Amino acid sequence: MEYKTEKEFLKNYDSSKFEKLSVTSDILIFSVSNKTQENYRKLSSKHFSVLLVKRNDFPFKNKWCLPGGFMDIKETSLEAAKRILKNETNLSNIYLEQLYTFDSINRDPRMRIMSVSYMALIDQNRLLNKLTEEASWFDMTILEDEKEVNITFDNGNETFSVVVGKTLREQTTDRYEFHIVKNDRLAFDHPLVIVSGIERLKNKIEYTDIVFNMMPEYFTLGELQQVYEVILGKELLDPAFRRIIASKVEKTQKQRTGGGHRPSVLYTYRSKK
Repeated sequence: MEYKTEKEFLKNYDSSKFEKLSVTSDILIFSVSNKTQENYRKLSSKHFSVLLVKRNDFPFKNKWCLPGGFMDIKETSLEAAKRILKNETNLSNIYLEQLYTFDSINRDPRMRIMSVSYMALIDQNRLLNKLTEEASWFDMTILEDEKEVNITFDNGNETFSVVVGKTLREQTTDRYEFHIVKNDRLAFDHPLVIVSGIERLKNKIEYTDIVFNMMPEYFTLGELQQVYEVILGKELLDPAFRRIIASKVEKTQKQRTGGGHRPSVLYTYRSKK
């Protein structure tokens, strides 16, 4: 049949000939928190953490996953992410940026589902909302070589690890494709989401100001350097680090005293307004 107008075409359009596809939003939230040192003369060590939620229904009942859920027909993926984050974790007013779309054919055993994932970085100490009972922060210990990324997750009550294999996709940009090698406790393909988020963060930390979402209003340069190092997974030489952050911070008149330390000058983020 030949239609004369678009209105006529849409009125007679038959969408039933296409298979249905469902869409979810999954939210990857990273934070860096302090671990108390026995030696009070040293800076508190930093933990790189991710927020997980325990599933209370099948599939993957009693396993951990990223906060996530189905997108309603009348909302965008970002609106869905914010709604789901509030419902599953009790967190709100958090800046989210889109990470990737995960659309492997068999990523969900229920049906054909693709996920639009979002990523956020926050400072746990500045959170006003208490987490729901199902949500928990897991500290991550990350070991990476040319072939694999091994992550151990620990929330103080439960410890488990996943192994994700990596294949170089673009030699000129060091971009990788990832596949799950070992995973017993994370639901769906969420190990891939987490590793993809870590790689994205490593790539962005030196040329954007994203890391300051994890920082308190005032901090020492030593504390900021620790955050860079725990995310990048390597130590940074002081001169190199100072060059990275020179235009991003400004010195204040404030100092941190006590705890056996010499007074330390405090800095703050130099916002680009």
